[in-house]
Amino acid sequence: MTTAPLPETNDAGMELVAEHLSAERTKAFRAMGLDVVQGRRDGVRIADLDGNVYINCRSSGGVFNFGHRPHFAIAALKRALDEVGDMGDWLVPSVVRARAAAALERVLPGDLRYVFFTPGGGEAVEVACKLARAVTGRTRIVCAEHGYHGHVGFALAMDEARDSHWFAPLVPGIVKVPFGDVAAVDQAVTDDTAAVCMETIPATAGYLVPDDGFWPSVQAMCRERGALLILDEVQSGLGRTGRIWACEHWDVVPDLLVTGKGLSGGVYPIAACCFGDRVDAFFAQDPFFHPSSYGGSELGGVVVEAVVERITAPGFLEHVQAMEARLGSGLDALCRQHPTVLTARRGLGLMQAVDTPSPAICYELMLATIRNGVLAIWANNRQETLLVMPPLVIEAADVDEVVEGLGRAATEVANNL
Repeated sequence: MTTAPLPETNDAGMELVAEHLSAERTKAFRAMGLDVVQGRRDGVRIADLDGNVYINCRSSGGVFNFGHRPHFAIAALKRALDEVGDMGDWLVPSVVRARAAAALERVLPGDLRYVFFTPGGGEAVEVACKLARAVTGRTRIVCAEHGYHGHVGFALAMDEARDSHWFAPLVPGIVKVPFGDVAAVDQAVTDDTAAVCMETIPATAGYLVPDDGFWPSVQAMCRERGALLILDEVQSGLGRTGRIWACEHWDVVPDLLVTGKGLSGGVYPIAACCFGDRVDAFFAQDPFFHPSSYGGSELGGVVVEAVVERITAPGFLEHVQAMEARLGSGLDALCRQHPTVLTARRGLGLMQAVDTPSPAICYELMLATIRNGVLAIWANNRQETLLVMPPLVIEAADVDEVVEGLGRAATEVANNL
């Protein structure tokens, strides 16, 4: 079989995508002005097939925490292919899988010590919610309005109705409350609540940072009422906020913690649901409650060890904190310079967001930002907010380039208002 040469332009690439992936989705990309086809990429930069180069401030929600083609992760995967050879059988015990879990355990908060690996974050959330119901014998799951956990099972039921109504009936027993509202959580957590399941910092809702008392209060409620606390740190974990876990900012330890995206090193899909002894006790009743053919791949396990080594390396988190200060200062200055376009900035670490007056203005800002060499998109569940999420390895000069690109974009939008 002869392989056809790859397209060399965005237009040709879009034609191939339309022909073999989805014609209708391709129309949507084009209508939105997002007909940028990814090509060569390295470090914090990604090029399209027309040769335009962008600093990646989407990072696929944190998949590319270490930039594109990180040498340490590629080396780990190559080593795994040479030494391990394949993914391994999910059912058969694995020392490689256990060694990866041990590496992750060393950085988990509190008394979390067990790891259940899955191919992606949505499935890890599924595992967490199933365990919560099984362990507590209860059904209700309290989640945040405008949150996001994936598009399967429990996660789909917690999504926006806009995204999930096509697939009804959904998993029952889901109760939504405003994020950060202690009183609403207090009212929602009842004797029938299995768990509170939320992102520590809701990403698709626009990087909302709660008041300091929110998470300690929610943790206390769960403990008092016998519910479990599930924190989704698929995007906010692994150093993204300047600490290994976002919950560390509030000294909170969940009963189950979900991580993913950056755990892959950007080279091999793997996520995890992590928990302690209370949850592990359920495995005595059903040790094989969640089969997953690709869960716990030994290839991914070797990458996980390399990722943990990288985020615990001396100076890594300090670098994230320094780049946070530089990026935050730059975005604050842009808000002062362009008040008709940029109304506020918030975030932790390299998880920064800027608000605009409306979704329409944010949409124009997003397109202008991309034209000016910065790949950043709006928050799907808060579409007046532009998300700025560069790789954690970004350097000071690149941060300045991001701020400059956003500044040029804001000027363009302001001139067109």
